Amino acid sequence: MADQDEQKTQTAQISGTVQIKQDGAAPQDAKKPEEKPEEAPKKSKRGIVIAVVLVLVVLAGIYFWRSTYSEDTDDAQVDGDLYQVSSRVAGQVLHVDVEENQYVQAGAPIAEIDPRDLQVALDQANADLATAQADYVQATVNVPITAINVRTTVSTSSSDVLGSQASVLQAQANVSAAEAHVEEAKANAVKAQLDVDRYTPLVAKDVISKQQFDAAVQSASATQAALAQAQRSVAADEDQVKLAQQRLASSQDQAKQSAQTAPQQIKVQQAHAQSAFAQVQQAQAKVDQAKLNLSYGKIVAPISGIVSKKNVSVGDNLSVGQDLLTIVPLDNLWVTANFKETQLKQMQQGQEVKLEVDALGGRKFTGKVTQVGGATGSRLSLFPPENATGNYVKVVQRIPVRIDFTNLAQENKDHALRPGMSVTPVVTVKQ
Repeated sequence: MADQDEQKTQTAQISGTVQIKQDGAAPQDAKKPEEKPEEAPKKSKRGIVIAVVLVLVVLAGIYFWRSTYSEDTDDAQVDGDLYQVSSRVAGQVLHVDVEENQYVQAGAPIAEIDPRDLQVALDQANADLATAQADYVQATVNVPITAINVRTTVSTSSSDVLGSQASVLQAQANVSAAEAHVEEAKANAVKAQLDVDRYTPLVAKDVISKQQFDAAVQSASATQAALAQAQRSVAADEDQVKLAQQRLASSQDQAKQSAQTAPQQIKVQQAHAQSAFAQVQQAQAKVDQAKLNLSYGKIVAPISGIVSKKNVSVGDNLSVGQDLLTIVPLDNLWVTANFKETQLKQMQQGQEVKLEVDALGGRKFTGKVTQVGGATGSRLSLFPPENATGNYVKVVQRIPVRIDFTNLAQENKDHALRPGMSVTPVVTVKQ
């Protein structure tokens, strides 16, 4: 409007000037009637400027007022767990079932390792288990056998003690009988010697016959021999008593030793059985481990997601723990927003957040504040700043804030979100 009015004014001025020149009138008289139309455009311009300024001021006030209700930042990105898939057993790769950037479901096959070596290890473990089980059965059977043998030994030792005691008593009785024979032989010898002494003067006087005297001398000699024999029998019987007593002492020691060692012998055999059972358990554990290793030969996806950083091919010889690929899940995602420390004054857990993803053309998502980081990004960096050197310059720090999606299943049905995408979160700090 102002430009059109100005063009009309200039056209009128040119027309007036031409007419004045044609009429021969003075220029001052022609300008006087045009002064009034010039004032209207100036007032119109001034009003428009004032109105625009007022509108800007009102909008700035509204924006400032509304900015106290929310906090936003452009330093935010989508985050998610990255699952490193590695080999749990060593072996050669037979085939690979996935490609780079392929979407896989949880449990889907990824690769397979040659199972022959793993099967041989399982067979060896089963053989060791069978041997251990046989040893355990043998040790278990030996426990009651050992107990019976021990009880038999104890009983036999007790019987030997009783027999040895009887032998001692018998030997002592033999000694007593031999001593009685000695006394009898002594009496007979004394009597025979008295007869000889009595017959000696009688034979000299021919009171008795020489034959009768010789018989008396012979009887005395015989009784002396019998006495000597009886004395020798006493000594032999005494030796038998000592021998029987020694046998008795040995039997008693054997019986005592059997009684004391019998429980230990049973316990030793029971310990062997327990050890054999432990060997069975150990062998069973090796069998279980061999079965697990055989199952680990088939590598499957631990979670659904996109295959990335694939580093495995057919024919590769893998070692335990070697990384094969990375799976990026598309369901368990969140946003990490690095807010300035001055923006966290009123930020709390549970506050609603509106999220705008740059890569999806500003597509909107909803979320909520879940956690506020425990330290600033600079403090968690590889080389955190040291402010005690005297060169401190105050810098506004940023603190990571975790924002969880509240309706990710519905808002991300097409799995368009990817970890690392830039996000602009707007946190409602006041209702």
